[in-house]
Amino acid sequence: MLGRAFAPEGRLRAAINIGNGVLARRADPHGPVTGVSVDLANELGRRLGLGVEPLVVATAGAAVESMRAGQVDIGFFAIDPARGKGIVFSPPYIHIEGAYAVPVESPLRAPADVDRPGVRIAVGRDSAYDLFLTREIKAATLVRAPTSQAVVPMMLAQNLEVAANVRQQLEVDLPRNPGRLRLIPESFMTIKQAMGLAAGRDPEAAAYLAAFVEEMKASGFVAAALKRHGIEGAAVAPAGP
Repeated sequence: MLGRAFAPEGRLRAAINIGNGVLARRADPHGPVTGVSVDLANELGRRLGLGVEPLVVATAGAAVESMRAGQVDIGFFAIDPARGKGIVFSPPYIHIEGAYAVPVESPLRAPADVDRPGVRIAVGRDSAYDLFLTREIKAATLVRAPTSQAVVPMMLAQNLEVAANVRQQLEVDLPRNPGRLRLIPESFMTIKQAMGLAAGRDPEAAAYLAAFVEEMKASGFVAAALKRHGIEGAAVAPAGP
């Protein structure tokens, strides 16, 4: 049965990362987790006839490790070659921009200005933009915060030159620090968010997951979920990989 191919234990265990508010969030520490990834997990479980058991984690790195450790069956991840081990990715369902914030008086005006000696970039450890910048940055230095939410506070506390994050998180952080920071308008990367299936499962499950994601995009399900949860700036990914 297809459900068993996805979830050998009989329940669909899903890693839900609340470190990226575009995907999922919790309004208070004891409240329910909501978001587009929660909606997709529940819809997949409904179609497979499986109950969904969420494993809520605070970072993308923790979500990846939970899948590699066999704790979950599916998850929601940015596609990155460093994450390929242990995870089979679906096509992306949304695209998110990676952006930079700098002090208002900074001479840095474009992403190309950032990679130079003496520039220190705050990033969230093991995030998609951390993995990307680790490969791409040649002269600047990356300084890692424990979570994406800690990036701007760490940048300000340590007087770093740049904060890298998903654009939506920076747009939340800047008003909290009025007059101190500004966004560099041009994004430095496009983050392709996909569903992931534990490697080693029946290929039929991977094919079903890919078709499911394509249907969720084409039917308007993803767009409606983004609107319902008040997410702005994230684009539904086009058809295909």
